[in-house]
Amino acid sequence: MLDQELRQNVIDALTCHPGIDAANIGVAVKEGVVTLTGYVPTYWQKTSTEAMVARVKGVRGIAEEIEVRFFGAPATSDEEIARRALNSIDWNASLPKDAIQVKVDRGLVTLSGSVNWHYQKELAADSIRGLSGLVGLINKIEVVPTVSPANVKWQIEEAFKRDAELDAKAIRVNVSDGKVTLEGKVKAWSERNAAERAAWSSPGVRQVEDRISVI
Repeated sequence: MLDQELRQNVIDALTCHPGIDAANIGVAVKEGVVTLTGYVPTYWQKTSTEAMVARVKGVRGIAEEIEVRFFGAPATSDEEIARRALNSIDWNASLPKDAIQVKVDRGLVTLSGSVNWHYQKELAADSIRGLSGLVGLINKIEVVPTVSPANVKWQIEEAFKRDAELDAKAIRVNVSDGKVTLEGKVKAWSERNAAERAAWSSPGVRQVEDRISVI
């Protein structure tokens, strides 16, 4: 696919998304790598833009340089953001009580603590992405290993086999001390993302190093 055609497909995808204001988002493409620039009014739109672009066929990589700029409304204090973030986390029954800490510095939220599953780490972040005043998010929550490396490897490989998007034979999995390394070749950026999601779905995974190539 030509870069010019891919650029137009990305622009069309963003324009059609009902939750994204694409008026101030710039899109450039070179050799299948999409660079996103400009600004949006919320952090949720920033992350949603990247996720949407990753699903466009032909995208081989993304450089995301979008800023969050608030329009009209007064700035939300760090104290208020921290309070709302903690309330959102505490209200989620799937997250362990008092296991996650929140730090806010000029709208940038850092999450820390430990959980047993990777989905809980992601859930904590997802629960605060829409908060007013949020300009960025750093997720330092650790996932504490609960199963053996051999079992983790087996679970990931089985997840690959169940995923219709993936050719399980094209991806190799190595596990060491909670770190998963993925190697191989796939045909689309969306397949690479699907492999990462499958790897993170196994309990005890603390880190995923994705060496998969898009060809």
